[in-house]
Amino acid sequence: MRDAGVVRDYYGILGVTPDAGPDEIKRAYRRLARELHPDVNPDVGAQERFAEVSAAYEVLSDPEKRRIVDLGGDPLGNGGQSAGGDPFSAFGFGDIMDAFFGGSGGVGGRTRGPRSRVQPGADALIRMSLTLEECATGVTRELPVETAVLCSDCSGQGTAPGTTTARCDICNGRGEVQSVQRSFLGQVVTSRVCPTCRGFGEVIPEPCRRCQGEGRVRSRRDVPVNIPPGVADGMRVRLAGRGEVGPGGGPAGDLYVEVEEEPHELFTRDGADLHCTVQLPMTAAALGATLPLPTLSGTEELHIEPGTQGGTVRTLRGRGMPRLRSNGRVDGQGDLMVHVDVVVPTKLDREQTELLRKLAALRGEEQPDLGGTRNGHGLFSRLRDSFR
Repeated sequence: MRDAGVVRDYYGILGVTPDAGPDEIKRAYRRLARELHPDVNPDVGAQERFAEVSAAYEVLSDPEKRRIVDLGGDPLGNGGQSAGGDPFSAFGFGDIMDAFFGGSGGVGGRTRGPRSRVQPGADALIRMSLTLEECATGVTRELPVETAVLCSDCSGQGTAPGTTTARCDICNGRGEVQSVQRSFLGQVVTSRVCPTCRGFGEVIPEPCRRCQGEGRVRSRRDVPVNIPPGVADGMRVRLAGRGEVGPGGGPAGDLYVEVEEEPHELFTRDGADLHCTVQLPMTAAALGATLPLPTLSGTEELHIEPGTQGGTVRTLRGRGMPRLRSNGRVDGQGDLMVHVDVVVPTKLDREQTELLRKLAALRGEEQPDLGGTRNGHGLFSRLRDSFR
């Protein structure tokens, strides 16, 4: 019998430090359970040791019980009281309610039963980098994907060839184990997931060597992906059933392909519309010009009217991106907005300077008149209007 005044060292039983994380605690328990399980080690001392290891894992895997241990208490002894003497600290609200209303924590309460080893798989996400042109036309490509797939050796069963699962001797196939605790309410029986079978109610005496009993393995494969025209950065294409195969060979989740659109050297995108900037010399803006303009569908001629001002926007209808509807179909095209930027020369030679002086004299613009008007507006009024 263990002295009631001695607090068990649950960390020492599992061979971990007090700052060990949940994964480290789980690995330590699994390692010891494989060595001490009664099916593997029939020694009486090993069975007692296995019971201590199972109890330690039950305590340290429960955040509330672990808190009691860290405070110096023993949640499985001393009436469930912590070092501070709080009789409520060892019991959650659900345990007290179960004791009154016949839940899983009361004497003779019902149990949840074993859970299925076959679980649905998780979704997977990969990213696919596309150029603006590929987003406009759509693309079909094979992408390398690494996910969990069904183990071909055991077909998802997790057992070695020629073997089967066995009923768990610790919980007798119920998937739960019960513990008795004393509180101010009296004796309370609580049910917890069996730490040996993890709630499945069965164990695998001889796991499959390839998947180690998981029923699935990691595998890299090429998946064909069809990207429709009109996709944009951040959009996702769903491939049903191409994600992670679940534990125990469960149904696979979905695979999502997220589009990453690369920046374009000429165009910026606003939904289905495209924008670009044309830098026009001052003389071409004044005299007019015809320029070759690259678009997604080829080169087109852009006609600049004489007297075009800086900041003018020319709209080319239907020269933008395809409009992608929610059902994946294309519904029309966006527009291409051409922004005109008039460039004023910063360096002039003597001849060019004289020519501009003559032009200014011909136009009466040798000295700008701040109070003068043009088209019915002075300079200051035009500035004021621009801020409005």
